Amino acid sequence: MDYEGSRWREEFWRGREYEDRVERIAITHLLPPTGKRLVEIGAGFGRLADLYRGYERVILLDYARSMLKDARDRLGDDPRFTFVAADLYNLPFATNALDTALTIRVLHHVANIPAAFAEIARTVRPGGVYLTDFANKRHLKALVKYHLGRAGGMNPYSTEPYEFVQLNFDYHPSYISSHLDNVSLQIRAQRAVSTFRIGGLKRVVPTSLLVSMDSSLQQVSAPLKIAPSIFYRTESVKPGEPHLNESLWRCVKCHAEQISVDGATMQCCACGIHYLCKEGIWELK
Repeated sequence: MDYEGSRWREEFWRGREYEDRVERIAITHLLPPTGKRLVEIGAGFGRLADLYRGYERVILLDYARSMLKDARDRLGDDPRFTFVAADLYNLPFATNALDTALTIRVLHHVANIPAAFAEIARTVRPGGVYLTDFANKRHLKALVKYHLGRAGGMNPYSTEPYEFVQLNFDYHPSYISSHLDNVSLQIRAQRAVSTFRIGGLKRVVPTSLLVSMDSSLQQVSAPLKIAPSIFYRTESVKPGEPHLNESLWRCVKCHAEQISVDGATMQCCACGIHYLCKEGIWELK
């Protein structure tokens, strides 16, 4: 899914203050407060960048360069931020190069979850954290519609992904948890989010009240897994010492980790390819 040129910030997020606020609450509770390196994959226009104040280096990665330009224009020249245009399935980071990785509002566009999780797990150091959310196919509304015979062929109990629009997927919690476990990412905490994401309810109930109710239910209702969005904090339990790789970058062409950086140019010492930083954005697809 490529959001190049889209007006995501202006169009999608208009009228979604409730969703933004409850997601921030969940992330604040699940995210390790400090660390050396954090990457948000699918960071878009940097909506959540202010939550990463405790990290020495914050990498905002997206496939769409226009989204990253929006983020850079908004965040200015803060030296803590690095902007990277790259592909989730071929991340430009060395093995064990990251303390923390996030994908927020990303997995519902990911057709190959096993490959995506494997690549993320490679880059997160042993003991590091991967925080994600996913669109839950067995949320309460879907269960009710299914039992009323109005689900339109979608079975919320099936663990297979449900593609309701091209490249838009709902996932069963068991599907996500099993593939996380397959790459040694063990779930340590969870939150149920956007429980009151109902158009009619949002129109008549004050946003602050919906946010307060959602916040109070996020932890206690999480085991039920009936909210539209489920957030997981996972820990990498792969073998090895919990040390951060001193090297950050990896060549996306040959996958060598011997990378030389000189100003706005990056060169792979193995295959010789050059990558450029244009207008403050590294081009690493």
